[in-house]
Amino acid sequence: MLSLNRERVISAKLSDAELAAALAEGAGDILKTLQGQPTAPPAGPLGAEGDRRSQEFLKKMLLRSRPGDQVLSEEAPDQPSRLRADRVWIIDPLDGTREFSEGRRDWAVHVALWEKGNLVAGAVALPRLDMVLTGEDSGESAAPHTGLRMAVSRSRAPEIAGPVATAINARVIPMGSAGFKTCAVASGEVDIYLHDGGQYEWDSAAPVVVARAAGLHVSRLDGSAPQYNQENPYLPDLLVCRPDLSGMVLAAVARARLERLQKEGHTGE
Repeated sequence: MLSLNRERVISAKLSDAELAAALAEGAGDILKTLQGQPTAPPAGPLGAEGDRRSQEFLKKMLLRSRPGDQVLSEEAPDQPSRLRADRVWIIDPLDGTREFSEGRRDWAVHVALWEKGNLVAGAVALPRLDMVLTGEDSGESAAPHTGLRMAVSRSRAPEIAGPVATAINARVIPMGSAGFKTCAVASGEVDIYLHDGGQYEWDSAAPVVVARAAGLHVSRLDGSAPQYNQENPYLPDLLVCRPDLSGMVLAAVARARLERLQKEGHTGE
């Protein structure tokens, strides 16, 4: 359980960026402790318990630190009042519940702040790596190297991943958690993170803040910028990659999507 000392330092005195980092780290500590307990329940209940504990902590701390702000969370009912708010925290208390339940390390906690049309602060905690990446972690992305590596979902790999990887001569690397994959690009472990087929705003808001701070390209798969605090939070696709690769990857995605549509049209005749 998170120590009372940690809870005491999370207060209204923190800046938004500091608060995002403290919240992500605090929730991550709770989850890491839960995952490491020898008497942890079977896989399904462990994930549900992790979601619940992390959500309760984040809700409590946000109510204490930013009582006037709205919250959009994977683990709480959506509140229409957020659409009229100037400030909305977009959180995923446990991104990668399956991986967490399986005892893996590729899961994360996402905390981001949207304000008047823009993401202005965010943090992604990777508790098993003892890392918290934030929107304050500016700097150049990793230097180019031979052999491209493309991270995709290990549970729901995009249908276009194979054709895109072939077109750009990249090796596909399955990973859990959008936050974990985005941070893998930021650290240079992989060069590209491609997702197509189902996500919501809480899956990508904090990772997008981290990626932009690291100087990475971030877009939808059609090249447009992702938009947040929308009436429908469904945001199904995302590309995070080194800036020098974006044109090539987006072109490969467009070709793969066109070929898929042509194939589907031919099959339907």
